[in-house]
Amino acid sequence: MKSTLQHFLLGLCLVCFLLPSSLHAHAPDQSYLYLRIYKEAIGGRFEMTAKDMNTAMGLNLDKKLSMESIRPHLKTIQNYLISRSSFEADGKTFSVRFTEPTILNLEETDDFARFHFDLDGVEVVPDGLDIGYNVVFDKNPIHRGLLIVEYNWKAGIVDNEALMSNIYGPDDTQQHLSLKDASILKGFIALVKLGVWHIWIGLDHILFIIALILPAVVRRKKNTLTGANEWVPVDSFKAAFWYIIKIITFFTIAHSITLALASLNIINLPSRIVESIIALSIALAALHNITEIFKSKEWIIAFGFGLFHGFGFASVLGEKGLSGDYMVLSLLGFNVGVELGQVLIICMVFPFLFLIRKQNFYSSIIKYGSVILIFISIYWFIERGFEVDLPLGAYFWKAYNAVFG
Repeated sequence: MKSTLQHFLLGLCLVCFLLPSSLHAHAPDQSYLYLRIYKEAIGGRFEMTAKDMNTAMGLNLDKKLSMESIRPHLKTIQNYLISRSSFEADGKTFSVRFTEPTILNLEETDDFARFHFDLDGVEVVPDGLDIGYNVVFDKNPIHRGLLIVEYNWKAGIVDNEALMSNIYGPDDTQQHLSLKDASILKGFIALVKLGVWHIWIGLDHILFIIALILPAVVRRKKNTLTGANEWVPVDSFKAAFWYIIKIITFFTIAHSITLALASLNIINLPSRIVESIIALSIALAALHNITEIFKSKEWIIAFGFGLFHGFGFASVLGEKGLSGDYMVLSLLGFNVGVELGQVLIICMVFPFLFLIRKQNFYSSIIKYGSVILIFISIYWFIERGFEVDLPLGAYFWKAYNAVFG
């Protein structure tokens, strides 16, 4: 049993350190394809950050872009986008003709290069387009391409910069876009999917939830002989379940408030501060499992730090200042997705915890698991707060091979 527990805890540590290279906190990892649909013409633009262009094409662009930095690579980028996208309707392929690019300069996040284009060969706008989008996926599988129909009078869409129509990924690079039907429901569903996806790649959010629910199936009880607190398993599923409901409800309320405030540009905090505090939130929740900080008031941790997790989620919608007539629906859809993703995580973890709550090693899982979470959160805090990359992942692989080889 001891050997199994060692494998579990070291395995958890390895996963948490090694996954951040492929999974991210609330980094959007998104590029955009905008379309404007007119009576006899279709135009649009691709939008990418320097990071994504560097990843896709091996460039060396700085995250703060300018036309001077883009110009020498313009042909390379345009050829890449043409080769990685397609627009077809009724068996006819429309070619992309680029116009003058522009730069979207942002203060707190990476700039976006905008590659404007018109589709040649459009005489009458079709009822639908088959659109291919395969940008960056081969180099970064968690990347997503968001298709936004910015203007389509025929479908009742005017000045939309928030509601996504399609979300492209490595396994879904060819999709159909209806140009005659209102796409509000489709866009809402797309935002729900986006919310679920960003929970599943948000490892720090997942670890914060786990830190909060580890004590859900046990209760602290003072040992009358030693005077020390001990973990005692709960008797019923109901008691543990209501604990989870209370904690997650406060967390949900908190991050919903700040998600809305930040996405609507009412309150904005620097991402460096937000992500650093999110890292520390894991440490405080885990420390509370080791030594009680807020006696019977775990909801304070869930609510207080939930506010900062909401600012982190807002980076997905608010990094480009997305706005428009559908922003409220976008916020609602994305938040529904976040909650669904959160519920799925709890449904996977909680029953397992309930089943093993009476095992002697469960208190060790809480104690040593929380120590590992504290160490990970400090590691992330240093990386985010000081903007450095720490190379501990490779050392942990060596340690694993040495111990369990």
